[in-house]
Amino acid sequence: MPLTVEIIETSELGDRSYLAHDGAVAVVIDPQRDTDRVTARAAEIGVRVVAVAETHIHNDYVTGGYHLAQETGADYLVNAEDPVAFERVGVSDGDVRTYGDLEVTVVSTPGHTHTHLGFVIATPGTENPAAFTGGSLLYGSVGRPDLLGPDYTDTLARAQYRTAHKLAEMLPDEAPLYPTHGFGSFCSAGSATGGDGSTIGTEKARNDALTTPDEQSFVDGLVAALAAYPAYYAHMAPRNLEGPAEPDLSAPESVDAAGLRAAVEAGHWVVDLRDRKLYPAAHVPGSISVDISGAFSTYLGWILPWGTPLTLIAETAEDVAAAQRQLVRIGIERPAGAAVGAIADLTAGDAASYETVDFEALATRIKDGEAPLVLDVRMDSEHLASEIPGSVHVPLHELLDRLDDVPAGQVWVHCQSGFRASIAASLLDRAGRDVVLVDDDYDRAGELGLTASA
Repeated sequence: MPLTVEIIETSELGDRSYLAHDGAVAVVIDPQRDTDRVTARAAEIGVRVVAVAETHIHNDYVTGGYHLAQETGADYLVNAEDPVAFERVGVSDGDVRTYGDLEVTVVSTPGHTHTHLGFVIATPGTENPAAFTGGSLLYGSVGRPDLLGPDYTDTLARAQYRTAHKLAEMLPDEAPLYPTHGFGSFCSAGSATGGDGSTIGTEKARNDALTTPDEQSFVDGLVAALAAYPAYYAHMAPRNLEGPAEPDLSAPESVDAAGLRAAVEAGHWVVDLRDRKLYPAAHVPGSISVDISGAFSTYLGWILPWGTPLTLIAETAEDVAAAQRQLVRIGIERPAGAAVGAIADLTAGDAASYETVDFEALATRIKDGEAPLVLDVRMDSEHLASEIPGSVHVPLHELLDRLDDVPAGQVWVHCQSGFRASIAASLLDRAGRDVVLVDDDYDRAGELGLTASA
């Protein structure tokens, strides 16, 4: 049977996992921690998982590969050079393994990490092999080369360039490309395009690593474009080297208004998952707003002091379960508690609040000669491109450590779309500051003449 590839999307982290099968047996590539999605899909299409392949020791999520292999009895294909603490099938460049009609060829593809691998899979009925490239060749660019520290950035950037050319030379133009990163993940670098699919031929025409005239120019451009990445990345590779166990997704202990107050007093992060537009009007004092509908786990994992207990607030149990699923993917295990219901009940008449405005309100204040203190919590690259003159710039991921850099008085907080500003506003409110959330699209600020080149 021809090769079939099922895509298992983890849009919250900007990653994809894959289930490649011949109609009877399957190889899973780069599974996320919550592997019930993989086994459910395998059961639905009637295939047996016989191998799990890791392209690299991941830095942006906790793998589900180890416990999936344990659960299914599958071979666990991991680079023989990786210093893992568990038994695996160690594979190296040029190895070929056969499962049913699936022929899996291992390709050394350093660049995102030193020991990165690609897996090229074909069947007798497949005209073009499928290339599973992990964090090497992405759609439009490559995986970032700086996650192992600055001492290796230049070496790995050069390796990414050479790997891209190696893949382009060894594979036919029609070969479909299946990267793990590049769909919003902070593991991607350069001008990753995302999208539904690509081929080696398409990448030859558009990929930075294949269209830049020479290696040095590519390296210079790639390194210059590197931006900050989430702090929780530091904890992912050590967990993945250990062989992470199956996560506990059982419902956390239920807490009420008194329990929420106690959690705040005990130093928990009490995280409100509700729509960011609801939070400013009424919320539990001392809580933090991180809207479950946005890039919840990425930003909570980025700003949360690692190891701090979590208690969640949500309108529904389903939102709590969704949050738990996102959190275990980045190694934050079962919350200490959860409160579900109407915010009036969960605050017991002691709700906190602050004002929400749009950029038109800011324009009016400035026109009236009453310009407030404006805090921009976007990334450095965004601020360098354009700013509101006179604003203070502290990226969201630095705000907890730089609260003293925000001048005294009322502060109006903005970002690009309102999501990061909503988190920042809640952090400032928790710190006792007088805050106004500008929940609006930054493009609107430009239309109103509020912005200028930095």
